[in-house]
Amino acid sequence: MGCAESKEPEDPADAAEAAERAAERSQNQDIEKDIKRQDKEEEKIQKLLLLGAGESGKSTIFKQVKVLYQSGFTDAERAEFRRIVHSNVYQSIRILLEGLDAFQESSGAGTTYTLKEENQMLAEKVEDIALQPPGDMPVLDEILAAEISQVWMDPAVQAVFDRANELQLPDCAAYFLNDVMRLGRPDYLPTQEDILFARVRTTGIAETEFSPPKESGVVSGTYRIFDVGGQRNERKKWIHLFDNVTAVIFCIALSEYDQTLFEDETENRMVEAKNLLEEMLQHPAFKNVSFLLFLNKYDLFEKKVRRVSLTQCPWFSDYTGSPDPDVAFRYVTAKFQQLFENYNPPGQFAKRFFAVPTTATDSNKVNKAILEAVKEIFVFKQLESGVV
Repeated sequence: MGCAESKEPEDPADAAEAAERAAERSQNQDIEKDIKRQDKEEEKIQKLLLLGAGESGKSTIFKQVKVLYQSGFTDAERAEFRRIVHSNVYQSIRILLEGLDAFQESSGAGTTYTLKEENQMLAEKVEDIALQPPGDMPVLDEILAAEISQVWMDPAVQAVFDRANELQLPDCAAYFLNDVMRLGRPDYLPTQEDILFARVRTTGIAETEFSPPKESGVVSGTYRIFDVGGQRNERKKWIHLFDNVTAVIFCIALSEYDQTLFEDETENRMVEAKNLLEEMLQHPAFKNVSFLLFLNKYDLFEKKVRRVSLTQCPWFSDYTGSPDPDVAFRYVTAKFQQLFENYNPPGQFAKRFFAVPTTATDSNKVNKAILEAVKEIFVFKQLESGVV
């Protein structure tokens, strides 16, 4: 009789090693599947880049995304803005008092820029406080708020405010100074509106995601929006990072056509916006990217253009129209449209350019502008894919 060949028992160590390798292969396959799934999900996300010169309002647009499409600001986040709001108050009154000194010196003798006698000591005290480093400034309390309010309401300071375009005064100045007594209360917690008006210089890059609500009537989807520093020295930090964005939302401060830059008081702000847009239109990273212009601060523009000619801006020196805001707005829009067409081949304009007026601190207007922009992005993508 033949004997069956006997099988040597498997070494337990080898069996364990084989099982470990099998588990590792399975884990790697799961990781690869997960990466592919994430890549597919990432491809579906529309990436939007917020651009604009300093003070253009793009960071306020970014805050509005949180208000409109997320859960808003928590109490903890609101509490963090308390210091920023108080800093804006100190900064605003300091700039006004420095302007008072400058205008008083240049205008010579007269009472227009002379404080009431009872406010002169208060103004010195307030200015001394406002000149301190931010970390050394006292908490804005009810007594200090009352003193700041009294100085703010002095006719001489109001006369300086009338020439705010000659100063580097933040747009939030009147909003906060008119309500400074509320801001000085011990239980003060910034409101949503306070946060939207609060000015803090953007440095670095911030990002967040949002999806328009279904009831908005626009195509659903996920959008990732990036906010980056707008001052000249900030731009070189971020430009190389954005070669795969869906669209650029370019913010322009309409009302600042007669003002100069914070970082260079010899350069007109509107000219800077024009130069920056021109630079971006020629940049290789944005060769096939849609540009959505948010012509911001329309509320301020509407008031200013009735009394300050557009020709105060060197780029608008050929304007011969009326001071009617609608006429002036159409002119400004046409200037940017022509600029865009200068850097794009014929037939590409409708595909890549969109402009809308807005006011960044007005949630309803920003919501309308963003939803219109989202609709345009959908059209751009359809055109790009040849669907329409």
